[in-house]
Amino acid sequence: MADSTINIVIGGEAGQGLLTVGQILVKCIAKSGYSILVTQDSQSRIRGGHNTFTIRMGTQKVVAPKEAVDILLALNKETVGLHKSDISSRGFIIVDEGWGVDENICLKVPFGKWGADGSMNICALGVVTALLGLDRKLVLETMNRFFGSLDEQRLQENRAMLELAFSWAQEQSISFEEPTPSSYALNHLVMNGNDAIALGALTSGLKFYSFYPMTPATPIGVTLAGKAEETGVIVEQAEDEIAAINMAIGASFAGGPSMVGTSGGGFALMVEGVSLAAMTETPIVIVMAQRPGPATGLPTRTEQGDLEFVLHAGHGEFPRAVFAPGTIDECFHLTRRAFDLAERFQSPVFILTDHFLSDSFRDTPPFDLSSLLPVTPGSDTEAQSSPYRRFAFTENGVSPRLLPGSSKHLVVADSDEHTEEGHITEDLTIRKRMVDKRLRKQDGLIHEVLPPDVQGDKRPDLMLVSWGSTRGAVEEVASHLRSEGERIKTLHFSQLWPLVPDKVLDHFESARDVVCVEGNATGQMARLIRRETGFHIEKRVLRYDGLPITPEYILRGLSVTGK
Repeated sequence: MADSTINIVIGGEAGQGLLTVGQILVKCIAKSGYSILVTQDSQSRIRGGHNTFTIRMGTQKVVAPKEAVDILLALNKETVGLHKSDISSRGFIIVDEGWGVDENICLKVPFGKWGADGSMNICALGVVTALLGLDRKLVLETMNRFFGSLDEQRLQENRAMLELAFSWAQEQSISFEEPTPSSYALNHLVMNGNDAIALGALTSGLKFYSFYPMTPATPIGVTLAGKAEETGVIVEQAEDEIAAINMAIGASFAGGPSMVGTSGGGFALMVEGVSLAAMTETPIVIVMAQRPGPATGLPTRTEQGDLEFVLHAGHGEFPRAVFAPGTIDECFHLTRRAFDLAERFQSPVFILTDHFLSDSFRDTPPFDLSSLLPVTPGSDTEAQSSPYRRFAFTENGVSPRLLPGSSKHLVVADSDEHTEEGHITEDLTIRKRMVDKRLRKQDGLIHEVLPPDVQGDKRPDLMLVSWGSTRGAVEEVASHLRSEGERIKTLHFSQLWPLVPDKVLDHFESARDVVCVEGNATGQMARLIRRETGFHIEKRVLRYDGLPITPEYILRGLSVTGK
């Protein structure tokens, strides 16, 4: 694939400062006007093990990770052996000259002579930023802000090492071509999917967030806790996931827009609470950040293996909506939409993300907050007559929801089947009417469904179907195939449920060939499409080794499927 981007991989052990140099480098690149996409790969251990921090940068929007490596920054010798086969035709490896590495594609740096044992990552930062042609003053300022809490002596030592390495690199003769200057991402924000979800929730009026720490959803709670004092949101780290979802349901019942975040194993414990929210018709937003299972699986890797789990989680039949953002912008805006639908239809609403999207930093234009309003919990108290019927039978299934203590009316709710007033009942006629009432809300959710994003030829030779975080890789592949003269369409789902056949079937039938791209072993989205529309997507490109789907991976998969 023709490519004008630069892919930088920093490799080393946990504890070597890999994350530090990576985060500072990302900030420097973004402030220099380049678009970025960061992919982090780590083992589930505190120290040791091989980790990587990958930055793909470009002069236009970068939408997907890349496999070929242009600059490999090796913080230990093991990194060279593991990744030298990935080096591109123009790429090279930055190594310590004392390692005795004989590869002819190596730039050998005298880290040892500089006495950089404790600050090799800072010296490496200086070398890379100089080779990329970044402004020295900008790099120094960015590093100073990053280490602002350190004592002055340590800051001076870091500045001295950075200056030394930067000057050394500028004097080297290396054939690597500096990137073309860019202003594409100037003034863009840099954040990951978890950050964007947290911000989307705050602008929606979030008042209560509860969680039990579980990768990759934990940073949502950490971000919200950091904003708690200035926003008034309450963040509660519960003793387990059962407590977390029940706390959130209680807070929502009392009138505080609420959200919980977890991953597969934690969500398994929350499932009974999902049904409780459905029966009591209490709004709640649930972020389910996927990682490979079953059980603990690969806790620091990515997968899209829990779609069917979320679709069917909870005993009994009740309405729900499921969103799957594929970009930072969608993480923000779909979180807001989730809060809106949860409040209006008094149902659980899910945001289905994954480790790759949760953890990958990207540039994004600032969000326009001028016209964004928070949700307004509850119904108009003045419009309610006595006796108040919390679960009144209505044409659209949505009953008036008063908040306890907000009026003269008594608000009753129960996890058993209940009457319109909220009292337990064994009347089977009422039971059937209540089930029908709750299910009528699904009709309203269907009218609110976001159609899939469609791009490309109306009658293509090939249509690529994707959902969630695979969006960028699929779009890049489509662009590449179009440049080779093929007629390509992409169909991307950012809302997975409800799935409305009338919104998608014509697209499937218009394509000569259809391939579904997803990060699981069984083609869960393809199976859902067949169940709901009758259209069978036989060809699939699936990935379930824990790594994110890349454009190169899709192209290899298409060659196997016959495309």
